Amino acid sequence: MCAICAGGDDLIFDTDVIIWAFRKKDSAEKLLMDVKDISISAITYMELLQGALNKQELIQIKKILQVFEMRILDITPSVTHRAMDYVEQYALSDSMQLADALIAATAVENGETLCTANWKHYKCIPDLELEIFTVA
Repeated sequence: MCAICAGGDDLIFDTDVIIWAFRKKDSAEKLLMDVKDISISAITYMELLQGALNKQELIQIKKILQVFEMRILDITPSVTHRAMDYVEQYALSDSMQLADALIAATAVENGETLCTANWKHYKCIPDLELEIFTVA
């Protein structure tokens, strides 16, 4: 099921939404403020750190994670196995990428809805609940 990200409980955020907040996009910042418990995958955490251009950005990213009290969800064996299934099933037909498979598997294994602007990356996964973030 797809809906427009409206906040609420049990949301895990894709990397793109956090990047929009980092870039001070009002709609992304407001969304993060409206969510009670924010989760991200360990993959999202690593993607954010990898994207830092310098030490200042790295410090800012870590500060955003603290300010919004983001919970980082681990890559467990069950997440790994589910992500492997996603890659096996969807890599050829839907170009499923490793990071997206792990983020989706983290959401499904933790019973959380994934909020993303990149819904096309995830639309092939039938057991994943999606909420679509639109940059306004």
